Amino acid sequence: MTAPAKIKVLLIDNHLVLLDGLKAVLESFDHIEVVGTAGLAQAGLEIGRKVRPRVVLMDINMPKLNGIDAIELFRKELPETSIVMLTMHDSREYISSSVMRGAAGYVLKDVSSDEIVRAIETVADGGTYFSSGVVDVLMERESGNDADPLTPRERDILGLIGSGRSNREMAEALGITPATAETHRKNLKKKLGIATTAGLIRYALDHGIGVKTE
Repeated sequence: MTAPAKIKVLLIDNHLVLLDGLKAVLESFDHIEVVGTAGLAQAGLEIGRKVRPRVVLMDINMPKLNGIDAIELFRKELPETSIVMLTMHDSREYISSSVMRGAAGYVLKDVSSDEIVRAIETVADGGTYFSSGVVDVLMERESGNDADPLTPRERDILGLIGSGRSNREMAEALGITPATAETHRKNLKKKLGIATTAGLIRYALDHGIGVKTE
C-alpha cells in the first residue's frame, strides 16, 4: 500500500531563530515535509516556483515586501498553494486584508505547534483556518441596528462556507446534493453583492458567522 503523500510546506519569516525552530517542529511530523525556508517574501516566491509547496506559512511584517502584499503574488503564480499567515498581529484590518487578498488561514504565533499543524492540514485539504485568538477578535464587532439580510437557512449555509467547508462537505452537513450546495453559494454571492468565495468568507468573518476554531 502506497503511503499518503506528505504535505509540502514552505516557511517565510525574517526572524531566523523562529524560522529554524518552526522548521524543526514541523519536520517531527511524518506527514509534513518542509520544502524550503526564506527570510524575505520575494525569496520565498522564488523558492516556491521551484518546489511548488501545497502550503505556505508566512509572516506579515517583513522588509521590502510585506506578507499581505505578497499573498496576491503567490496566488497569481502558485494558484494551487494555500497560504496561512503566521503572525503576532491580531488586528481585524490585517485579518480581513489577508482574507481578501486570498489567504486561506490566519494563525497567531502564540498558538501551540499542534494548532499550527491543524491549520496546515485544514488548508491543504481545501479549507480555511483561523486560530482561536483570531476568532476572538472577529467576534468583538460593534453591534448595529442594521437588519440581518439573511434568513436562518442562509446564515447556516454561510456559516459552513466561513468554516471552509467544500460543496461536498456542505451537502453532507445539510442533507442536500453538492450541486444544490453550489447553487446556495451562488445565491448568497448574488444576494450580498459579493463576487468571490473569499468575499463570502470575509463577510462571515466580519459578522462572526461560522468561523473555524479547531
